[in-house]
Amino acid sequence: MTDAIYPQVRIVSERLMNPETVERVMNLIIATGGVRRVILNGPRLPATVPYGPAKGLPNPTELRRKIRVAGQDVQLEVHVGNIVLELESKDYIPAIRDACGKGITNYSWYLQEGRFMKTEPSLVDYAKYGPNADKSIIGLTEPGKSGLVILQGNK
Repeated sequence: MTDAIYPQVRIVSERLMNPETVERVMNLIIATGGVRRVILNGPRLPATVPYGPAKGLPNPTELRRKIRVAGQDVQLEVHVGNIVLELESKDYIPAIRDACGKGITNYSWYLQEGRFMKTEPSLVDYAKYGPNADKSIIGLTEPGKSGLVILQGNK
């Protein structure tokens, strides 16, 4: 579970971001320091067409690709619309705002402060993960998917 003492912010863009924008913004954000956790939210980009006449065939999209963040390759599984960050302290928020201003240049965006990650497991989490689940990743990953991506900082 995420501790209540850490501030959280959500970066919401007017439009869905292309992979180049996500890569640029994430690298600028990670470079500011103070980021504990990151969640990229948006509509899922399936590897195969999920329904219709082309069901089961490869999904030809350039949006589902690997980006390089903090020196690591990250496979984009969603078309990113917002980014949720958990920070070490509120002191990093102005730097995050500046990083977003430099990274998201073609359309408007805004930054919200609040609580956006789960702080307590739900009954559904218990059913999905079981009684001995790692409580620090509840809400960050989904069972049966590729799992949690951990970016190592340069501390």
